[in-house]
Amino acid sequence: MRASIVGGSGYTGGELLRLLLGHPEVRVAQVTSESNAGKYVYALHPNLRQRTRMQFMAMSELEPCDLLFLCLPHGESIKVIDRFRSLAPRLIDLSADLRLAQPGDYLRWYGYAHPRPELLGERVYGLPELHREQLRTAKLVSGAGCNATATILALYPLFASSLVDVDQAVVVEAKVGSSEGGSGFSLASHHPERSGAVRSFAPTGHRHTAEIAQELTFHGQVPRICFSATAVELVRGILATCHVFLKDDLEEKDIWRIYRQFYSAEPFIRIVKDKAGVYRYPEPKILAGSNFCDVGFEKETGSRRLVVMAALDNLMKGAAGNAVQAMNVMCGWPETTGLEFTGLHPI
Repeated sequence: MRASIVGGSGYTGGELLRLLLGHPEVRVAQVTSESNAGKYVYALHPNLRQRTRMQFMAMSELEPCDLLFLCLPHGESIKVIDRFRSLAPRLIDLSADLRLAQPGDYLRWYGYAHPRPELLGERVYGLPELHREQLRTAKLVSGAGCNATATILALYPLFASSLVDVDQAVVVEAKVGSSEGGSGFSLASHHPERSGAVRSFAPTGHRHTAEIAQELTFHGQVPRICFSATAVELVRGILATCHVFLKDDLEEKDIWRIYRQFYSAEPFIRIVKDKAGVYRYPEPKILAGSNFCDVGFEKETGSRRLVVMAALDNLMKGAAGNAVQAMNVMCGWPETTGLEFTGLHPI
C-alpha cells in the first residue's frame, strides 16, 4: 500500500516515518515539509541515516496514494481537508482538528468555532481499544491526544462497567516528557531551564480534558475530569496517575478481574501489578519506542478510592504508534504489524 506523510519534519512525523519504513505492507510514497522541501529526511531525523534516501516534498507536490497521514500543527489540516481527501480515500489526522465530536467543544477548549463541523460526525476517534469495529470501515480517522490516551486507557474499564461514583470528581495528574512539546523551541525548553525540571505547566484547562470526558461518557453521564500536567526530566513518556472513587467498596481481586476482562486480548495493553520489585507499577522509562500502554492500580485500604496508573511513550502509543495500529485495523492486517518492538531495559 502507498502511504504518504503530510508534515513529516516534527517528532511525530519522524516516528511515523520510522515505523512505516519497517512495515511489511506499506511503501512510503512521499513525506512533506514546507520549510525543509528538498532536504533529505535524515537531516532532521538522523536515526534514519542509511535507512532511506527520501527527500521532503512541498505539499503542492503531493500525488494520489492509498492513505494519507496528516501531522500538521493543530488547525492546519482542516483548512485543506478536501484536497487531502481528493488525494487519498483514507486519512488519519494526528492533529486535534477532528478529535472532539461536538463542535461547541472546540470553542470552549480551543478558542475557535470548528470550520467543518459536518466532518465531526463522520470521523472515527482512532483508539483501536475503544473503536475497533468503526475503524474497520473508516475513511476519516482522528488521532488521540497522548495524555488523553493514557488517561482513557487507565479508566475505560471502570467507566464502561459503571463502577465509578460519577458524583465525585476524577483527579488525574500526568507527568510528561519534553518531547510532548514538539520539536519547536522556546525559553521553557532551553536546556538550563528544562533540565531537572518538575514544572506544572497546565494545572487546569488542559485541552486533552475534553477528549477524556468525551470517551468516558456512558449513559449520558459526563464525568467531571480534573486534569493537571507536569513536565518532568524525561524526553519520552507519560505517567498518568488517576484518582477515582468507586460506587461500591470492591476488593482488588474484583478490580483485577474487570481489567482482565477488558484488556486480556488487547495486544498493546499490559496490566502491571506486582507485589514487589522496582517495576511493580507502570513506568514510562521501559516503554520508550514501544507501542505498549502499561496499566496498574491500587485500592486504598478502608475507602472507595482507587488509584489507577498508566504509562506510555507519548510519541508511540500516544501518537505515531497508535496511528499505525489504527491503520492496521483499517486495512485488515494483524494489529501488531510493524509495532513489535518491546522497549529497552536498562536504558
